[in-house]
Amino acid sequence: MTPAILEKYAAVLEWGLETARGKAYKPYETVLLRYDIDALPLTEAVWRRLVARKLNVTARLLTPPTMEKDFYALSDARQRGFIAAGEREFYENLNGNIYIGAPSSLTHLKEIDPKRIAEVARARKFVRDIMESRESAGKFGWTLCTLATDELARRAGCTRAEYEKQIIRACFLDCPDPVKKWKEVHAAAMDIKAWLGSLRIQTIRIETASMDLEIRLGEKRRFLGVSGHNIPSFEIFTSPDWRGARGIWYADQPSFRSGNLVEGVKLEFAEGKARVVGAKKGADFTRQMLAMDAGACRIGEFSLTDRRFSNINRFMADTLFDENYGGTNGNSHIAVGNAYLDTYAGKQSSLDKATRTALGYNESALHWDLVNTEQKSVTAVLANGKSVCIYERGQFTR
Repeated sequence: MTPAILEKYAAVLEWGLETARGKAYKPYETVLLRYDIDALPLTEAVWRRLVARKLNVTARLLTPPTMEKDFYALSDARQRGFIAAGEREFYENLNGNIYIGAPSSLTHLKEIDPKRIAEVARARKFVRDIMESRESAGKFGWTLCTLATDELARRAGCTRAEYEKQIIRACFLDCPDPVKKWKEVHAAAMDIKAWLGSLRIQTIRIETASMDLEIRLGEKRRFLGVSGHNIPSFEIFTSPDWRGARGIWYADQPSFRSGNLVEGVKLEFAEGKARVVGAKKGADFTRQMLAMDAGACRIGEFSLTDRRFSNINRFMADTLFDENYGGTNGNSHIAVGNAYLDTYAGKQSSLDKATRTALGYNESALHWDLVNTEQKSVTAVLANGKSVCIYERGQFTR
């Protein structure tokens, strides 16, 4: 990527961070900038923009693959549960978080016992809880992105140049003013979300040649998406009442998780809980993930991506892009695991633990997106009993 493209990318990330929070950043608020070493050129461009607008920026290098593998392989349970002094205080006073990924390995944790990875995820769940709480109060925003690496290109089955080209097209970095383009997509998505919210949906049924799944939307839900949180992001999503999921879900798109490649996973939901009923690769690993905690086998998110928004037309071996696949049929994905509490349509400060439980918001240390790109029909049953097709041929019917 040229310096000019990197500057455009940095400008889009700045827009994403501010849009995600919903209000402008004030001088001397604090932002965390996390990055892989191969993402340093973009990180430097983002750093300059944030410092120039008088923000206090903390940069943290992500753990390199060899060190991460050694930690999981050599540590004991006490080490895996360790939280550094001041960590909680740091996040309790954080106003923004930008993550810039450029992984040099996707499979270095393949031989690690998933239970060890789960221990760390559970120990650090408090960070997610703090950020969700601060975000709901309007004090925090976050966004993330990916830069091409040889490893990503190899796993995606393309050249690095082809991979970079897909990132540029997906993020509108080939436009004269990519931020303006993102604002246009944002406005179009707002219209679709308002339409979905007006329908008073009770249940949603998604059907393809390989699956048939029904979910219950639940009370006081709203649809979110194209909010600046992910660059790129074109999905329209919500967190349904996990108790109402029943039927078959099939992920035809591969997925890398904790160093493991999973392909062709088929889940059966009954009484809201999923079990693995088939997989081309990674069935045992998937079962271990679904057993991570009580909520790991439950649905935490349901999402649809409109192909009219997304220029992504190939597998990218990166969930950020793969969950936003456009192609011919658009995509739908679910996430097993943790729900997004900001999909609550009521007053965020009233969403205490008892209310979350009563409304069927799932809780877990896991959040794993499983994507389907088949031709699909999505039908909603409304409060008045009427059935409405809300999505077909890769796009919303709005």
